[in-house]
Amino acid sequence: MREPDPTPADRVPDVLLRPAAERFHSQHDWLESWHSFSFAGHYSPDWMGYGPLRVINDDTIAAGRGFGMHPHREMEIITVMIQGQLNHRDSMGNTGVIRAGDVQRMSAGTGIVHSEMNEGNEACRLLQIWIEPSAAGLSPAYDQRTLSIRSDTWTPLLAPNDPSVMAIERPVSLWRAQPRAGQSLPWPAKSIEHGWIQMIEGEIELPRPSAASIRLRKGDGLGFKGSSSDLKILQNQSDNSDVLLFALQ
Repeated sequence: MREPDPTPADRVPDVLLRPAAERFHSQHDWLESWHSFSFAGHYSPDWMGYGPLRVINDDTIAAGRGFGMHPHREMEIITVMIQGQLNHRDSMGNTGVIRAGDVQRMSAGTGIVHSEMNEGNEACRLLQIWIEPSAAGLSPAYDQRTLSIRSDTWTPLLAPNDPSVMAIERPVSLWRAQPRAGQSLPWPAKSIEHGWIQMIEGEIELPRPSAASIRLRKGDGLGFKGSSSDLKILQNQSDNSDVLLFALQ
């Protein structure tokens, strides 16, 4: 599938809800995948992405199976491990195991070939995210971090101007949080012009001062445009909530 140009800012809806049950679904003997946006054989002109965010795939891969060596180019690829493990190998010579709590970023640039195999004893679950880079023709790059996700604050996974956090070839920030029931979290940034929330587990509510609150559950996604005054607080309604928050540019 040819990847289109990023969606112009003036065509990004102010609020865009992507219910979990309405995502595209792929089922194979070793892979179950839920696609928030058009991917592979699933296509809709209404769901080509949100701004530069092109792919969010929620993948469950059976033990001993996975994706053999295959190419990518001109895309920023982020893998957020939810459970289990995934073994990575690529044409730059990188090898390693990504485990639950880890985050990996791969700048495909002018071209990279890699494999993703579950060499563990149980199924693994991950979110794979694709983001358009700011420029074409960049050199491929790879990084991986192990993070401790907290319940009382946002944990940064990507940040464009923080040397202690991984960055991709676009000024995008990404945070993860696991708030407890009844807990509220303020936004990690004073203003998010274009954002996306992706629910991994649980249930949260987003109160809005001038409109009805929005409730999100496992697998739901929400794009929003405007300052953080529109959607400012996450109130967890479940004991096991897990959520990603993107600031897109």
